[in-house]
Amino acid sequence: MVNVIRHLAFENLASFESVLQAKGSEINYIEAADFALAPEDLSQLDALSDDLLIILGGPISVNDQSIFPFIEAEINLLKQRIAAGKPTLGICLGAQLIASALGAEIYSGEEKEIGWYPLTLTEAGKNSALRYLSAEHCSMLHWHGETFDLPDDAVLLASSEKYPNQAFRYGENILALQFHPEITQRDMEKWFIGHIGEIAQTNGVSVSQLRKDTYQFANQLEMQGELFFNSWLNEVL
Repeated sequence: MVNVIRHLAFENLASFESVLQAKGSEINYIEAADFALAPEDLSQLDALSDDLLIILGGPISVNDQSIFPFIEAEINLLKQRIAAGKPTLGICLGAQLIASALGAEIYSGEEKEIGWYPLTLTEAGKNSALRYLSAEHCSMLHWHGETFDLPDDAVLLASSEKYPNQAFRYGENILALQFHPEITQRDMEKWFIGHIGEIAQTNGVSVSQLRKDTYQFANQLEMQGELFFNSWLNEVL
């Protein structure tokens, strides 16, 4: 069983879903909004019952706990999985939640990073499943305005020009990615609609340019992203 915590309907597993299906995995989406009025119900979920937990992205902040109490419940869920070393993947907001669960601060960056930019892998990153996502293989979609300090005992795997902490590993089975290796060209069109307000308010970012870059880079990322995800799954499951 793979549990997937989703914060927005259109920010889903995208290309990663087919990888899990090919492995015969049962996918269970958990909608974070369903717990908005009763976050204690999320806290009562068995944090260790599934083979893999994936926490996806979303436009809210880890620091919005007073507005969205389920964020605290997600962090508590992650703390249990981290303590047990259970396979866990965080993407964008999910990565920031993992960092927070490990005691790191989450804060606004100097500028938003929205668009396609290459990753720079550390030596540890080059020797991990992230090797499939290196700049020589593909460009990467970034969509965030906040970031995190590297948690104590975490291993940095990737950086970008604007943000030094883009990916880290904690232990052998916990992986946090601030970028979006799961995205497809088709899914990006949903993002353009869902995030049009943020796009319009961000200097230097437009749907037309994002669409042009997506047309250029998304298909290659989809291929490399599936290679990455399959490789990582083989390591942790």
